Amino acid sequence: MLLIERYIIAEIRRPVSVMIGILTFVFASYSAERYLAQAANGTLALQSVLNMVVYKVIIALEMLVPVALYASVAIALGRLYHDSEITAIISSGASPLRIYRAIALISIPIAIAVTVLSVYGRPWAYTQAYQLEQQSKTDLDVNHLLPQRFNINDDNGRMILAEDIEHTTGTLKNALIYDPGDKKTRIFRSSTAKITDANPADPVLTLSAGTSYSLEHQGIKDVTGTFNTMSLHLSPIEPEADSKRKSTSTEMLRASAEPLDNAELQWRESRGLSAMLLALLAVPLSRTAPRKGRFSTLLPIAILFAVIFYAGNICRTLVGNTSIPMTPGLWLVPMLMSLILLIFVARDLSVLRMRFK
Repeated sequence: MLLIERYIIAEIRRPVSVMIGILTFVFASYSAERYLAQAANGTLALQSVLNMVVYKVIIALEMLVPVALYASVAIALGRLYHDSEITAIISSGASPLRIYRAIALISIPIAIAVTVLSVYGRPWAYTQAYQLEQQSKTDLDVNHLLPQRFNINDDNGRMILAEDIEHTTGTLKNALIYDPGDKKTRIFRSSTAKITDANPADPVLTLSAGTSYSLEHQGIKDVTGTFNTMSLHLSPIEPEADSKRKSTSTEMLRASAEPLDNAELQWRESRGLSAMLLALLAVPLSRTAPRKGRFSTLLPIAILFAVIFYAGNICRTLVGNTSIPMTPGLWLVPMLMSLILLIFVARDLSVLRMRFK
């Protein structure tokens, strides 16, 4: 009964597995190169690179899996059309809906997996990646500080210069610390500086035998002092609002009334449905005449993917700034995709009825 469906699914299952592997490898390689460069520059601890790559891959799978499914459906059906196999299936009396059913059967479990990944896996990976990145990139993590070099933290402008660094004890010798703030800039010079707490939320240094300078950005109340021992609490590194939202659990987003939180929630919940509809839309778009190039439809297929991808991002922005209402919100894109799909299905059925009149 499902012979045709099983055959089409088998033709798609192989390329989708290969494409997911290839896309994941390419993305992981790109991420590894990026983070290895940061490690070489001293802005990221080397032992954190592998974990960062794993978290980034988990985040990217939300997009890589639908892309692989969409492209695999287009390529597999393009080959079947090119070899006249689809023509033979339709000529045998099989309904075009059986092709759509085959795609739906392979798309539904993938769509469920994408939804689970987007709703639970993606925020977890964002949380882990952000915490690891903050812990590793904080300028008080001696694993990446380099001696006799201006170690600058791009997140807050803080700079640390040390003549020598003992990585085992976390001690900086002959250290200069530049800590900019909103209202005043602080500069510290000490013979030794020991890291008491490297927590990015409340970094603490213990300075010995040095001089401190407090320079107001406005006014003339600059202060200079000397100290024998001093505990220094530096300003914490605050996470960006967008990063915090992406790492927020789905349960907390559901309880929030903020438009930006609701936009993020709708984005997560709509990923699986959009992936399935995208794969179904590849069915009519992959149709080619027999013996015509099997890749002749890739341009419109690529254009459709780009339009849907950017439409989703634009809708998320518009929902976040309340330019469009929460209902339908981001669900507007899947609704339009469903409407276009119904038009294609109706056209296929009408063409079939006309052929057998």
